[in-house]
Amino acid sequence: MLAALAVALSAYAAHVADPAGQSRLQTAAMYAFGHGIALAALAPLARRALGRYALIAVLIGTLVFAGGLACAYFFRTSTALLPYGGSLMILAWLVYAIDALRR
Repeated sequence: MLAALAVALSAYAAHVADPAGQSRLQTAAMYAFGHGIALAALAPLARRALGRYALIAVLIGTLVFAGGLACAYFFRTSTALLPYGGSLMILAWLVYAIDALRR
């Protein structure tokens, strides 16, 4: 789902958005696409609770970060929560790596 939304967002950015918004929307699309593909690939492998929680945190962080960028463009909302989304993604990937090393 994230990957499909990312492709649509990227197309909108390329064909409709003003130059200032293109950068934000392309960044949102890039993070949503990459994390969507990663989640689809890794979800079946997350057999332990820690790995599943880490992937849920990746999803939430992606929604906050990429979704926040898109909302800032479309609805002129604040970007104040974006650092939390990005930090959550970083922390979640570290937790997932720790869980993977423990396997």
